[in-house]
Amino acid sequence: MGYKQVLAAFYRGVLSARYRVRLEGVELLTEKRATLFLPNHQASVDPQIVCSQLLRYVDVSPLVTEGYFKIPVVAQVLHLMHAVRVPDLEKSRRGVEIVAGLNRVVIDALAAGHNVLLYPAGQLTNSGLERVGNKQGAWQVCHQLPEGARVVGVRIRGLWGSMWSRAKTGSSPNFAWTYLKGIFYVLANLLFFVPRRDVLITFEDITDDAVRYAAEGRQPFNRFLESFYNAPGEEQPLFLKHFFYVRGRGHGPSLGV
Repeated sequence: MGYKQVLAAFYRGVLSARYRVRLEGVELLTEKRATLFLPNHQASVDPQIVCSQLLRYVDVSPLVTEGYFKIPVVAQVLHLMHAVRVPDLEKSRRGVEIVAGLNRVVIDALAAGHNVLLYPAGQLTNSGLERVGNKQGAWQVCHQLPEGARVVGVRIRGLWGSMWSRAKTGSSPNFAWTYLKGIFYVLANLLFFVPRRDVLITFEDITDDAVRYAAEGRQPFNRFLESFYNAPGEEQPLFLKHFFYVRGRGHGPSLGV
């Protein structure tokens, strides 16, 4: 077991205090084949959950927004994982040209047999439905997918309504502040009594459809991804209580983890 796997195992234990994660389609992860993982993006915490779970089975390098590399401890972890820094397209248009070059980095990594985690939407969802819109990163990679590589769709359900999502405020949460609040809530619940959120992660081999729709163009490809992510229907926000001694669940000042 390598250092990344040890770190991931430890972090899964940390996350399990709050999240009860269930995996479907995990048999796909036992196949040794260069893979492009394409998840939807419900909350800022889902890359932490997905990466820690994936590292149980495969080595993977995520593409991560550059802002996270400015957080000291987080930056060290990202470097250990060989994460690839990408521009924050929500804040700057300069990244559009840079992303074109990053796509070549992803394609070359897949061609060399490596696994890559890429978020097609590039930002948190604004509702219980995933919208890829006009983003082109995933489309360009799948349009030039190296021979022998595969595409695995990753559908995440259960995090819409989390304090890490946009469900409550309509805006992206501050990562450092939200992380500190999370630590406080765990301690305030005496470590063992933290209200837990159920999270379902489904892995599905979508290689054939991804390549076919990518050949038809960006919009058909993005609509295909949206149909995959939204297949179970629109997810309603679930606001869990922060403290085990608060009664009930729903909207309120002490809810929304």
